[in-house]
Amino acid sequence: MPYLVECLASVEAQTIDPERIEVIAVDDGSTDGTGECLQEFADRVSMPVTVIRQDNSGGPSGPRNVGLSKAAGRYVFFLDADDRLGPEALERMVDMADRNGTDVVLGRVEGINRKPPQSMWGKTLERTDVFSSNIKFTLSAQKLFRRELLERHGMRFDESLWTGEDALFTMEAYLRADGVSVIADHTCYYLVGRDDGKHVTKSGGYTLRFDSARALMNLIADMVPPGERRDSLMHRPFVVTLLPQFGPKYLKDSQKVRRHKFELAKPLLEQFWTEGVARRLKVDERLRLHLVAEGQPELLLPVVEFVKAKKQAAALLEKRGHHVYLAYPHFRDASAGIPDSVYLATPREARAFPGYREHTPTSVLRRAVRKARRVLKAPAAA
Repeated sequence: MPYLVECLASVEAQTIDPERIEVIAVDDGSTDGTGECLQEFADRVSMPVTVIRQDNSGGPSGPRNVGLSKAAGRYVFFLDADDRLGPEALERMVDMADRNGTDVVLGRVEGINRKPPQSMWGKTLERTDVFSSNIKFTLSAQKLFRRELLERHGMRFDESLWTGEDALFTMEAYLRADGVSVIADHTCYYLVGRDDGKHVTKSGGYTLRFDSARALMNLIADMVPPGERRDSLMHRPFVVTLLPQFGPKYLKDSQKVRRHKFELAKPLLEQFWTEGVARRLKVDERLRLHLVAEGQPELLLPVVEFVKAKKQAAALLEKRGHHVYLAYPHFRDASAGIPDSVYLATPREARAFPGYREHTPTSVLRRAVRKARRVLKAPAAA
């Protein structure tokens, strides 16, 4: 409360036939009149509403699992009580799933006093998957899921996780789905920033983030064989979940916390940090995780300070402009011993620097032809 009032109003305003909507509201031990508000809503509206009241479970996984166990519809959608649906959201998402036979539908998300992920909303996609789109960067539970998919695989939210439980659930759904659809041209969900800042995703200590990263990495490793496809998914937990623990907040950590973070990160990097993951990262991201992987906290501090100051690393163009090295701290410092490859910008990052010449299939072919001509022109050995 009072966010719940607007949340329920957004459900009542949906254009899909009310008889096709089943609302299962789980009051997870609230003390602010939520239960009474839900019951009043159930008594008033024409759609079927089930209100379940229980003791507080401490997180969203338990209530979602309770609701999911009661659901009977073809699709389920998890709506947080402080957010709200966009106009026509359910109708458009169900139509998209029915039209394409897809198991998961992402509806465009906009933020109100919060900033949601953006990279996946460039284009409406009737049918895609987690490997050929940016959907891996939105793993919140606010998606339309085909219930048969969830029941077939016994999918439920992990109640042992206090944060990141939705990432685990949604990634598994992406990987098991017979296609995913993306609605990018219509706002289906409003992610609302609470005035009190009490979002579950923002609460809890740093150890919970490592728990979340570990769970997601293990899931990806269990479901995707080693190689490019696995590396493309591992990019997400490394950058979104693990890396922030070695960002500006790291400078405020005590020596004890810093050591603990290195201890927690060590097994994850030993098991999942690969060259394929590393080359997908920006230079400052790759450098920080490289130093964590190498167990060099004394070298990490100057890098984090540099990043926090938002300084622009000097660019060094080599190999006729085809290589751009970004001179973050310790670059070509013999005492640090960090390989040049750690500082090599990806093409996407290198394009910002004048003089960069990107390798293209055509340029690679031209070099091969030139090399062949040199071989042909070389005098035969005596």
